Amino acid sequence: MPRFSVIVPAYQVRAYLHECMASVLEQSFTDVELIAVDDCSPDACGEIIDEFAARDPRVRAVHLKENVGLGRARNAGMRYATGDYLVFLDGDDTLTPHALREIADRIKETGDPDVLVYDYARTFWSGETVRNVQAGRLTEKGPAPFRLDDRPGLLNVLMVVWNKAYRREFVERERFTFPPGYYEDTPWTYPVLMTAETIATLDRVCVHYRQRRRGSILGTTSARHFDIFDQYDRVFAHLDAHPELAHWRPVLFRRMVDHLSAVFLKRDRLPAGSRAAFLRKARAHYGRYRVRGVGVPSSNRLRHALVRLGSHRTYRALWTAARLHRRAARLAGALARGVRAAALRLHYGVQRRLPLRADRAVFAGYGGRGHGCNPGALEAAFRTHAPGMRTAWVADPEFHHTIPTGTRRLTPGSVAYWTALARSKYLVDNIGFDRRLVKRTGQILIQTQHGTPLKHMGLDLQDRPAAARGTDFAELLRDADRWDYCLSGNRHSTLVWERVFPAAYTTLEYGQPRNDVFQRATSADVARLRESLGIPAGAVAVLYAPTHRDYLRTQRTALDLERVLRRLGPRFVLLTRAHHAYRAPLARSGGRLIDVSDHPSVESLCLASDALVTDYSSIMFDYAGLDRPIVIHADDREAYEAARGTYFDLRAFPPGAIARSEDELIDIFATGHWRGSRSAQLRAAFRERFCPYDDGRAAERVVRRVVLGETAGLPAVVPPDERHPVPSAASRTPAATTALIPARTVPGVPGVPVPGVSGAATEVAEVPVSFVDPP
Repeated sequence: MPRFSVIVPAYQVRAYLHECMASVLEQSFTDVELIAVDDCSPDACGEIIDEFAARDPRVRAVHLKENVGLGRARNAGMRYATGDYLVFLDGDDTLTPHALREIADRIKETGDPDVLVYDYARTFWSGETVRNVQAGRLTEKGPAPFRLDDRPGLLNVLMVVWNKAYRREFVERERFTFPPGYYEDTPWTYPVLMTAETIATLDRVCVHYRQRRRGSILGTTSARHFDIFDQYDRVFAHLDAHPELAHWRPVLFRRMVDHLSAVFLKRDRLPAGSRAAFLRKARAHYGRYRVRGVGVPSSNRLRHALVRLGSHRTYRALWTAARLHRRAARLAGALARGVRAAALRLHYGVQRRLPLRADRAVFAGYGGRGHGCNPGALEAAFRTHAPGMRTAWVADPEFHHTIPTGTRRLTPGSVAYWTALARSKYLVDNIGFDRRLVKRTGQILIQTQHGTPLKHMGLDLQDRPAAARGTDFAELLRDADRWDYCLSGNRHSTLVWERVFPAAYTTLEYGQPRNDVFQRATSADVARLRESLGIPAGAVAVLYAPTHRDYLRTQRTALDLERVLRRLGPRFVLLTRAHHAYRAPLARSGGRLIDVSDHPSVESLCLASDALVTDYSSIMFDYAGLDRPIVIHADDREAYEAARGTYFDLRAFPPGAIARSEDELIDIFATGHWRGSRSAQLRAAFRERFCPYDDGRAAERVVRRVVLGETAGLPAVVPPDERHPVPSAASRTPAATTALIPARTVPGVPGVPVPGVSGAATEVAEVPVSFVDPP
């Protein structure tokens, strides 16, 4: 008996059915049967189903002799189901990778509930993916399992069949089936949720709900939309048959009225000439199921008036009045915003005529995000090395909590913001300054950049539209013309910045201020950071931080992170860090997989980790200054080079081992090559070239030169071989250190040879696998 029976009805979805079925059969959780129901489809759905059934014994093909519709096709599939749980999936939708494993784990964790509700995301034909706006209702905090009475807000999640797993024994005991007609999910989902004794939630996107450009059944014009009345008759009949559920009647009445009005207001659903009949029937349903004294939210009163009155003319009059009111409100709001903008421009103009304040400095990073990066390190150095300097940080309100207590908080666009830009002598940022900024005589603008460039930047993106994405290169040059200083961490960066941002600024080749902390941190700091992140004592923490892909619209996860952890064993922990451009986690935290995408300080994550895995991210240049192992995982070099391009071939001058596939990455860690002597040699050459000034005093040099005016006597640079950055936790823990060097034969990886390793234990640190000699 399989754990899951996945039922897929298919009718005129041949363009999508292959992807749908493959998404089930390619799951990492394999204890599943796939029941694909050909609803007498006139296209090739039946043939596609038979092809899958011939290749995979887990597939059962069911061919109906006549078209019966979505609900009855699901019923036909349920008759063949033998799994513990039923999962429904429409033929044009897909399961996300590892969804069934996550569902199985959550079911086990919550004691086999009657129903498990999980999340979904809409995927549009344009490639855009948007998560369910009600995802917050699926929080896993609190008691589990529960009844619907304990969390009635769950009804706000889209009432469909395919975002839930149902215990088959529960469904059969209660004799739940799908009715014929449109809106067949309605008399299934409401009774199921209200009847279930145990419900649990899974806060994970398990289904990609395809939003087809054309072809959705509910989006077509048809008299079948009148089926909605029969469906709600079935819902209320269920309530009548179960008096213990009577307290749900007011809720269902409100939702019915909202649903009926939504169908009526969709201009493309009801055939011409049928709209008045629909309203009359809606009014009858309103009177039949009305519950006296039920409150209606103010936002829905107009819809309820439409259904209650059953008069489209009356509704149009009310709707016109409401529209005029909204338009007047918008005009008033626009006028208020215009007046405020004019007042701010006037205020900024007045402030620019007042004297500059030599003791004021304004800092910002990443377009309003929190305190950090090079501007963050410089802000602290300004206060330390320039006594009397008063600093302010520009950030959106949601990031104000990251700003130190001794630093003034500024919200972009506020009066205080424009006052600070007009009166402060020093302005520091790591991307472009506000384009409305008018630089004053005497003001000093410092462009810190945000790392060493590997990928193409600035003017080098002019012939790369995928990466440029509408960049205004004229504005880019106008911004560079305002810079007084541009920071550089090495000669490579200097040559790139001066070519791709040609202007009259002075380059300060002093190092990366944000990396100063690597030389100042202590072992106690590392221990504190690891504890705050939940890294177990003695674990080997690997930071996985890939960069974004210009040639993809959505975030790309190149690794099966759970598989990597399983292969590496229980002592390894993965810290996953998504690129900030995505504003979404890279993975769901759980067990030894810890997502740190929202952590405010990437420098802290570097300190807490024992090794770095990345691809083309500039984090490798910073991490090299820590003198800890780096592994490059790059399986899409050709596509990345074509879309963005790099300034040098990372394969010819790597900071450590290079993995071209997931299995090679696993092999590099399993055999110990990630921390072997060859890895150390490559890292030393890389550090010498790209971290010549990162000795812990880069920020001090900048302040002494720019603020204090010192041109001689700046702190001498400590050579790389004389620096002593804080060691990683694993390198200091005897148990962990022992665990890093295999004491047995290295486990084989299919298709990946391990040269020089055979039989008993081998000195794996000297085996040259996946390394390239530097030039």
